[in-house]
Amino acid sequence: MMTLNNVEPGKEVSLVSISGGRGIISRLSSMGLVPGVKITVLSRNGHGPVMISNKESRLAIGNGMAQKISVV
Repeated sequence: MMTLNNVEPGKEVSLVSISGGRGIISRLSSMGLVPGVKITVLSRNGHGPVMISNKESRLAIGNGMAQKISVV
């Protein structure tokens, strides 16, 4: 298991869990990021945002948030 900010661009992973309080979990859930969903990492820029694709949507997740998302 690893965090989303460590996934190489182009790789598809499955979301396992989100570490954090109700606020971050609620925010990510409202964007469709829930355990079991498949995510494709489009790009990551060092300490900048991680661009992901979730089904039909493209999202930019801040590096701090990406560190709280566990994937396999």
